[in-house]
Amino acid sequence: RGVLSTRGTCNIGKLNYYLGKSAYERRGESRFPGIDFCSDPAAICTEALTSEELRWITGMFEWTERIQSYSRDGWTYLNQLKDFVDDGMKDDSFISTVNSIVTRGCHGSTCSSIQTTNDETRKNNFK
Repeated sequence: RGVLSTRGTCNIGKLNYYLGKSAYERRGESRFPGIDFCSDPAAICTEALTSEELRWITGMFEWTERIQSYSRDGWTYLNQLKDFVDDGMKDDSFISTVNSIVTRGCHGSTCSSIQTTNDETRKNNFK
């Protein structure tokens, strides 16, 4: 759901806790106080009045929660990003690896049977 396909009980719950109905009930403030993402996760894409904004906010939330904080088996996103930039953004393997994390939830070539998508398109965005 959204620009990065937010999924999973934990991620939807966090979204609700920080931005949805749960945030409003707990702290009295929320960007989307009337949306309970836990009971209606499809609201990310179906709320007519806030749909575009909500999808992008959800994508940014998902990126910071799942991609920027990714660190497994010696591969850390922020360290690899720094290396990619410092080396002139020439090594396409960084883009492919991030694509794998976005699509499959892991960075290794054998970590999942799910196929990555749009790899060449993403690489071309950096040329």
